[in-house]
Amino acid sequence: MYLKPDIQTKEGSLRDEQGISRLSLASAVAEKLREMIIKGQIEEGEPLRQDVIAADLNVSRIPVREAMRQLDAEGLIRIIPHHGAVVASLSADEIGELFDMRVLLECDVLRCSIPNLKESDFQKAEGILRRYENALEMNEEVTNWGQLNWQFHSTLYSRAERPHFMAMIQQINNNSDRYMRLQLYLTREFSRANEQHRTLLELCRNRDTEAACALLELHIRNAGRSLKEFIRKRNS
Repeated sequence: MYLKPDIQTKEGSLRDEQGISRLSLASAVAEKLREMIIKGQIEEGEPLRQDVIAADLNVSRIPVREAMRQLDAEGLIRIIPHHGAVVASLSADEIGELFDMRVLLECDVLRCSIPNLKESDFQKAEGILRRYENALEMNEEVTNWGQLNWQFHSTLYSRAERPHFMAMIQQINNNSDRYMRLQLYLTREFSRANEQHRTLLELCRNRDTEAACALLELHIRNAGRSLKEFIRKRNS
């Protein structure tokens, strides 16, 4: 069911628990499972068996159980009493709520960040955007589309100095990324996203905060509407 990766923590591989704290080991397990869920390697509705995961990663069930609690708190999995855990699925209405939250949080963070952005930030964002556009055009790195999109946006948000906002925004992006990637892959709606990204970067560079925030709101709401429609059609 699961891959058998050689996961690395700061202290070493998950294949050797000796000397690794329970907290860091659980975090490493959670990170690997999170990555596999986001990339679609473990699909929504699929059960997550602690014994199988522990065996695949050569760890005990204790860090797996703690990792699952963390992912449950993030909304990526659901722990059902007396039945175990499954990868969570989102309804169209839940997607709409997540994107409404994105509008509130991301526009506020961008507004705080723009006055403090440096030329190095703009250059970094432009480099990420070029890689993202190329990956879309060449139909490559499909599993990394969401990560590249997040790297671009988070670079523009990076000077806001709001770490709790950023953690919440990233969690929301993690919950919707697998759906966004699938929707982009199937509908090929690349042009509008690329154009809005380019314009957003230019507005930030020109310190046009109001226009940048207005465009970001439009960008997020467009993506949310498109994804809601996609999920409704898929589930009908």
